[in-house]
Amino acid sequence: MDRFDNMPEIALDWHGAGRKVALATVVQTWGSAPRRVGSQLVISGDGAIEGSVSGGCVEGDVVLEALEAIEDGKPRMLEYGVSDGDAFAVGLACGGTIRVMVEPIGPVLPLDLLQELVAARAAREKVAVVSPPGDGPRRLVRAGFDDRFRMDRSGFEEDGSFVTVHNPPLRMLIVGAVHIAQALVPMARLAGFDPLLVEPRPAFGSPERFPGETILDDWPDEGVRALGLDARTALVLLTHDPKLDDPALMEALRSEVFYVGALGSTRTHAKRVDRLTAAGFSEAEIAKIHGPVGLDIGAASPAEIALSILAEAVKVLRKG
Repeated sequence: MDRFDNMPEIALDWHGAGRKVALATVVQTWGSAPRRVGSQLVISGDGAIEGSVSGGCVEGDVVLEALEAIEDGKPRMLEYGVSDGDAFAVGLACGGTIRVMVEPIGPVLPLDLLQELVAARAAREKVAVVSPPGDGPRRLVRAGFDDRFRMDRSGFEEDGSFVTVHNPPLRMLIVGAVHIAQALVPMARLAGFDPLLVEPRPAFGSPERFPGETILDDWPDEGVRALGLDARTALVLLTHDPKLDDPALMEALRSEVFYVGALGSTRTHAKRVDRLTAAGFSEAEIAKIHGPVGLDIGAASPAEIALSILAEAVKVLRKG
């Protein structure tokens, strides 16, 4: 998880400890603003902060505005940019402009909504907070906004409401701790995925080969079932062994995983399709498999193959 992605949890913890709290959210950017829309900062009534809305250049002023919002119980919509003389005073002189919404917890952002949001995030449910203009009632939604959820894109709706998207963290389940996985694991983490390995063969799934990584030594179908197969999970099968790959595949094809990739040649994949067809899987279910795995970039080395797999997974996530 991004180190700045636990702001709702921190806000709830601080409120539970008896502190007054406000949540600041980047709602719009232009130019070279350093933090994306949806980025958040938590401010307590005693001036403590966690998170970031600008990489440091406007936080000081946002904190002052948040302290006032905490006192009067009213939201704030702040704007900083180089065209505004006040922006230079708070340090935003890099050519970017941002708008920041400040919502005190309780008077504006209800405590029960924040509690429900944190619970949904813990359960890996996708949810969004809809904030109407001004101090209208905030609400938590789980349906709609399909494009926003797919693109991880918070933003304004036509009615002026701001939608803050809260997606579960991305995961990549990798079956087979082979040489390609040794390159794929660090690449996946850099791209924002939490990589998890399933490998029943001790010689492959050793801590020496994957220091500090989560490695389940279960049989693949049991491993992926234990880890969970939801709509924010990619499954990559690298063992090249039907005895290991097929059980995991059968779990995944009737799940909500957004990407399934399986290593092997065109001939290997054709045999895989025959086995799955014989096992009762439909043509549409089998079509979820990306095999041979990865974008066709002419990859030759393990690192290049890993790169092609990661690129294909991101393409499917963002473009469908």
